[in-house]
Amino acid sequence: MSCHFVLRRVATALIVLLGVSVATYGMVFLTPGDPAETILSQRMGGDTPSEAAVEEFRQQHGFDDPFVVQYADWMGDVVRGDLGTSYYSGRPVSALLWSRLPNTIALAAASLVVALAISLPAGVMSAANPGGLTDYGSRIGALVGVSMPNFWLGYLLIIVFSLQLGMFPVAGAGGLEYLVLPAFTLGSGMAAVITRLVRSSMLDVLDAEYVRTARSKGLRERIVVYKHALRNALIPVVTIVGLQFSYVLNGAVIVEAVFHRPGLGTLLVDAVFARDYPVVQGVTLVVGVVFVASNLLVDVAYRYLDPRIDLGRERP
Repeated sequence: MSCHFVLRRVATALIVLLGVSVATYGMVFLTPGDPAETILSQRMGGDTPSEAAVEEFRQQHGFDDPFVVQYADWMGDVVRGDLGTSYYSGRPVSALLWSRLPNTIALAAASLVVALAISLPAGVMSAANPGGLTDYGSRIGALVGVSMPNFWLGYLLIIVFSLQLGMFPVAGAGGLEYLVLPAFTLGSGMAAVITRLVRSSMLDVLDAEYVRTARSKGLRERIVVYKHALRNALIPVVTIVGLQFSYVLNGAVIVEAVFHRPGLGTLLVDAVFARDYPVVQGVTLVVGVVFVASNLLVDVAYRYLDPRIDLGRERP
């Protein structure tokens, strides 16, 4: 894999991140109403603030400056690692993010493990026995997983495994026991998508000429499937896994709310209702960076799995 390829993808990712930063900062100010007046009113328990207090708040936080000036000041702080200060808690946004990020990352990673542990064996066995009982079972399971809303499954798991059986905690964060139900809730939908893709990809690869050649040499079917076919079948799966990991961060908003898990999702929801702009901008920017970084890793993994792929080559 050439360094030129990697540098080209990194440059593209940086351009995308610049666009994400503009959208992140600009969309917050498209909300109706005067942000200074709304924030001060919430601080005062719903009372109307005085014009002097509103004006002082605007000047203090730069709301009177043109958008370009505000964005430039904000980006300058972001480059230095300063995401601003929460309007309500008074804590640095970076500190709030670091306090919540481990819980969200743990949930995303555990969900990905659950999804792969279910989808890879199910997809491979389904493709290896098309039309069989395993194939029908995995296809039905994938259909149910795709159709089932996360919040409904989460509440169902709480009722059965927490309230009735008492096997896992209802809410909160802590040891592995707090991760089981949220990870399965979030990973089941991802597993359904990956299972269908693994099955489809494996069916295409198993009909390839090199697979037939391997079988004609007398190799065991298990070796043919897992050593020769699976690696090439995983090329399109890598894209979905990378993108699904990014979407997990979005799904974490709902799952964290269901299980009252303190993470970036609950932090973002609370900040949106409170119109705590620095926190909203910080969380959105971090999620955008993770999404772009995931896509970059997918491109690199694509090239590693199949060196013939050049995602940056121009077509004549």
